[in-house]
Amino acid sequence: MNDILKRCLDDLEARIDPQEEDAILQAWRDFSENRFRGDIFSPRRSQPNPPQVEWPHVSVNAALADFDAMALQQFGGCSQALAEGSGLLLSVRCNYGSSIAPLLFGVEVFVMDEELETLPTSRPLNDKAAIRRLIAAGVPDLRTGYGAQVLEMGQRFVEIGRQYPKIGKHVFIYHPDLQGPMDICEVIWGSTIFYAVRDEPTLVKDLLELVVQTYIAFMREWEKIVPFRPDGNAHWGLYHKGKIMLRDDSAMNFSQRMFREFIGPYDQQLLDEFGGGAIHFCGKGDHYIAAMSELRGLYAINLSQPELNDMEKIFRHTVDKGIKLLNLTRDAAEAALARGRALHGQVHCA
Repeated sequence: MNDILKRCLDDLEARIDPQEEDAILQAWRDFSENRFRGDIFSPRRSQPNPPQVEWPHVSVNAALADFDAMALQQFGGCSQALAEGSGLLLSVRCNYGSSIAPLLFGVEVFVMDEELETLPTSRPLNDKAAIRRLIAAGVPDLRTGYGAQVLEMGQRFVEIGRQYPKIGKHVFIYHPDLQGPMDICEVIWGSTIFYAVRDEPTLVKDLLELVVQTYIAFMREWEKIVPFRPDGNAHWGLYHKGKIMLRDDSAMNFSQRMFREFIGPYDQQLLDEFGGGAIHFCGKGDHYIAAMSELRGLYAINLSQPELNDMEKIFRHTVDKGIKLLNLTRDAAEAALARGRALHGQVHCA
């Protein structure tokens, strides 16, 4: 651990107020267990708690290349939450981008230019023969690509928590961004997968099954290092029941019928395997939200662009069914209330 990281962690440890953090976590637990009685859940710490030392900015690419830099970047987010007095739970992750799972299959990483400050992605195969070879080879080496770094960074977070007891207790180490099965398949395969679901559906489903088994294998390795908390877990500082946060960004390109065939069954395997959780999606999702809401163990949804959705459809298949909406924009929530739409205490806004 370098001197800069140590100085900043000393600062964070000194600023964490256990009573404050316990109260914030209890508020989130009450929300998750339907004990919140207001319209919009929006907790805050009692007051801002600014840093007493200067926390340096750490670029995305610098964090990719250095474990101490990754720790400084991630705990810097915790420092910012305290400084702002926000209601987000303190949380860190191994921030290696959305291609962690695809890179296990040997696709080529694509690191963005430093000045873009954007996480890396990867180059797709767009080659059916290569896809067949991946399927024949089975679950890949889990330390390929960023796999080894992710697991090592998880261990380093745990060790920091041992050295700093308040950080260890009150900062969630949330699971790496493994996306969801279809998202992983799209990144591995490329855009021609949207033709393949019609032309060669069996091949797509074979890849989906392999991806599910790889996701399970990697997450089980992760769980050995960072066990999930039994009552609920945090992602981006947002608390939800269950263990995992899937991503269904690719779903915007599928009809509801195709969601039920190519996305829902594979999400369901993972929700069943890990005791439920939440799903994030970008873009338009009102056309498949009814099918998504049928998934067992789906406790919460995080959608990033309500303006692209018919929110009445979204509310009908989420809050009306007891599925939470996490980090909904306040404009969307207040617009619903203004038109007399009940949110049933199921909506969180920052």
